Parts: sequence; structure tokens; C-alpha cells
Amino acid sequence: MGEDTLEYDVVIGGIANDKVFNTCELYFKGYIDKDAALDRLRFEKPNCQIGFKKQDIINQYLRFERSEKL
Repeated sequence: MGEDTLEYDVVIGGIANDKVFNTCELYFKGYIDKDAALDRLRFEKPNCQIGFKKQDIINQYLRFERSEKL
């Protein structure tokens, strides 16, 4: 599926949301066909996740700037 990420300190890639998982589950259980699954997935916005695998990378490259009370 994906490539081996063991040698990397930071990994960036897509992540599925609950709607994507639900659609895949419906497809694999046979409740919807491939075309219906693709139609549902076509409208999902892609999500991107950044994974920092080592605390020292976080300490070196990220810094807190501010917060805002909502």
C-alpha cells in the first residue's frame, strides 16, 4: 500500500475521514457497488496529516506563537 517510513523523521500524507471509512465499509460488505462507492468518495475533500516521529524534531522545528480564546 504505502511506502516504508521507518527512515523518516516526518511523514506527510493523506488521511481518511469517517465518511471515507463508512463508504469503504459499505462497499466491502456488499451494500453498495464500486460505482456508488466512487461517486460517494468523489466529493470528499482530501485531508492531509503531518506525523512527527521524534520529539527532538518537534523541539527543533516547531514553536508556539500564540493562542486565541474562542
